[in-house]
Amino acid sequence: MTRYAQLADELRRPVDGGIYRGGDRLPSIRALCREFAVSISTAQTAYARLEDAGLVEARPKSGFFVRSQPTPTSLPAVTRPAQRPLDVSRWDQVLELVERHPPDDDVLLLGRGIPDLACPTLKPLHRLLAERYRHASGQDLNYDALAGSLALRQQIVRLMAGAGSLLHPDDVLVTTGCQEALSIAIRTLTAPGDVVAVDSPSFYGTMQILQANGLKALEIPTDPRTGISLEALELALEQWPIRAIQLTPTCNNPLGYTMPEERKRALLALAQRFDVAIIEDDIYGDLAFETPRPRTLKAFDDDGRVLLCSGFSKTLMPGLRVGWIAPGRYRDRVQHMKYVSTGASATLPQLAIADFVAKGYYERHLRAVVAQYRRQRDLMIGWVRRYFPADTGISYPQGGFLLWLELPGGIDSMRLNERLVPARLRIAPGALFSASGKYRECLRLNYAAALTPTIEAALRRVGEEVAKLYACAHGRELA
Repeated sequence: MTRYAQLADELRRPVDGGIYRGGDRLPSIRALCREFAVSISTAQTAYARLEDAGLVEARPKSGFFVRSQPTPTSLPAVTRPAQRPLDVSRWDQVLELVERHPPDDDVLLLGRGIPDLACPTLKPLHRLLAERYRHASGQDLNYDALAGSLALRQQIVRLMAGAGSLLHPDDVLVTTGCQEALSIAIRTLTAPGDVVAVDSPSFYGTMQILQANGLKALEIPTDPRTGISLEALELALEQWPIRAIQLTPTCNNPLGYTMPEERKRALLALAQRFDVAIIEDDIYGDLAFETPRPRTLKAFDDDGRVLLCSGFSKTLMPGLRVGWIAPGRYRDRVQHMKYVSTGASATLPQLAIADFVAKGYYERHLRAVVAQYRRQRDLMIGWVRRYFPADTGISYPQGGFLLWLELPGGIDSMRLNERLVPARLRIAPGALFSASGKYRECLRLNYAAALTPTIEAALRRVGEEVAKLYACAHGRELA
């Protein structure tokens, strides 16, 4: 262990033990140098490590302080979806959400799953993309290998080692975004009429893949802290002919939880007992707030039944359309499905991302955005507490940039969205995240981009409309 890591651990113990509390001032850099006989750079790096972990904040001209760790007053309830396979609906509402493209219109989209595209640490990627296109050779403009750029697959393998997944470049196939990876995985494992078990609420993109392929979704109750109910999943596996389990166990979208490691192991053991494959969506995994980054389900997979899907749309830029899949024992079938889907993916974005990762820019970018998203999570939770009814359920994301709210009193978020039309605002209604249109009382918000006074004013307006609907639902006059 490096000296700065040892020092960071020394400083962390009294914070974790409650000796230092939120807002307490920590020893200065010079004091650390004297007490622990370390250099200034070692002390600074140790504090930077604690900042990255969200435990410490630097205040200009004041020093370092223990960062307060706010928690929501109440989490959303454990979900209770229908316990039978269902056809998927809601395509019209999904299309309405994804078809809007700011700044083409002046509607402020508060619920889209878009990262902060203005982050300064993305500038090297812009430069690398420009260089790749400016100096592209004939080979760069030709079809790439069906599996994707070897340079990128080598970097993906290196990144995944940090998540406990020991892969070889030949284990990975590059796709046109994570959405294609999920689609290929689902089509590889299923035929029309089959049943797929999903965590609930679940990413609406996956729901629409099920619909497009004539599949039924079996929604499994999910806890906003620990994830999919293993007990309910076991009962479902005993009762229904489930062909695959699809879920997002790390930095879940939309609930934000990360499944504890022991539950990930138990989930895999359950899948092994019933001999069913797992499609793991890890698209937000690199944005986890804890360090080290949580291990994937794939990290515990010793018989190749986990198809790990991810990409760079949430960590870098969705417009690059670069995703990937590590399909385990299903590689040959997945490769054929990739061929009949899109063939080879675009080469130049792959090469630029490979350069970005290899040169250390990706790690630097993650440190910056993870710290930013953690701060902005807490700020947005504070705004929700301030502007929404007191008994609103609020998720507490362990990574990523999406917040899930459960509105009180049976308020319909679809109706709420209609009332926001005059204000040129949109949220992501909760019904999009269910096969049957459940979670109408819920909504998703995004806190990735800078939370400006404009965003605060927008959230205040949403809260006002929620309060009006709440008053109407309880028989009071609607303002």
